[in-house]
Amino acid sequence: MQLFDPKASGELIPVLNLDETEVQRQLAICNSCRYCEGFCAVFPAMTRRLEFAQADIHYLANLCHNCGACLHACQYAAPHEFAINVPKAMAKVRLDTYAEYAWPKALGTLYQRNGLTLALATAAGLALFLCLMLMVMGNLLTPMAGGNFYGIFPHNTLALMFGPVFGFAVLALTLGVRRFWRDISPASAPLGLKTSAALEATSNVARLKYLDGGHGEGCNNSDDAFTLWRRRFHHLTFYGFMLCFAATGVATLYHFVLHWSAPYPVFSLPVMLGIVGGLGLLVGPAGLLWLNLRRHPDQGDEQQKPMDRGFIALLLLISASGLALLALRDTSALGLALAIHLGLVMAFFLTMPYSKFAHGIFRSAALLKYAIEKRQPNPINAASD
Repeated sequence: MQLFDPKASGELIPVLNLDETEVQRQLAICNSCRYCEGFCAVFPAMTRRLEFAQADIHYLANLCHNCGACLHACQYAAPHEFAINVPKAMAKVRLDTYAEYAWPKALGTLYQRNGLTLALATAAGLALFLCLMLMVMGNLLTPMAGGNFYGIFPHNTLALMFGPVFGFAVLALTLGVRRFWRDISPASAPLGLKTSAALEATSNVARLKYLDGGHGEGCNNSDDAFTLWRRRFHHLTFYGFMLCFAATGVATLYHFVLHWSAPYPVFSLPVMLGIVGGLGLLVGPAGLLWLNLRRHPDQGDEQQKPMDRGFIALLLLISASGLALLALRDTSALGLALAIHLGLVMAFFLTMPYSKFAHGIFRSAALLKYAIEKRQPNPINAASD
């Protein structure tokens, strides 16, 4: 939200909404206490500020990994009158930032509506459409020699179907995080500093460093006990997704560079990458869903759980249908399995820019900013880095 200041020569002054105001209140108290300074990147970044503008609040909210350690360590949490709950307050602002920086901006409201029902309904509708298309074509339950799914949907048809949708999703996420970075980006820094900061941020993303609770024992979930399972299931999900993406990339190279057309043998590189990645995308999201269902309501924003579960459900169904497609590719069920899998993948791409997927992109940008600013002089000289 912004207001016009007649004394500011037409400039807009950011005005905090209720969620941002609550984060500002809590951070002011945390900045006086600083007991949690060693838990994660949020608190050292907080101590570099005496005031918290809207851009600072957006940055810190996306830097927060919602591990819950600070909530259980806080002496000012409820029933204290200060009622400090940083994970929940940050979670609400994170959702606001996704909507604020969405592209096109009019679609930002989808973050509030992109829940389990919408995700499954979109996937079911697209899968049904493809099934009906194959039924009309007579390929729904027709076996294909050697599991040749290009005999059902030619390669160029698939490229025309999925290329524009995937391209739009990438464009929307790129433009959104670009606007976010412009608002939160730190002061200019030399190239060497930016390079080392980028390497550190990449390492922190790859290792999910801040899901260790700051002490290596993990996050809190259903109670004040520490567990590393959230980090492990995130790793399985992230690297499972990357392996599936690599499988698609290798298959694309085989097709266009080496002129080897699918289907490929089970022990070929793209298929093996897809199998391992698919198993990771089964176990990881299943574990995250289990943790999500058991999570204490004070840890995070309850209103965002439908969005979380919708994203997790799509990942689970995509991986399960992909593995089923491989198992059934030499049977008459190939067309049906292919239509269901493609419908799920299309639904994932359509909802990707306005789903939980965005948190990985925005958090990576926040980690990069943190890695840059921690290498710069502390502007208030009030805390050690």
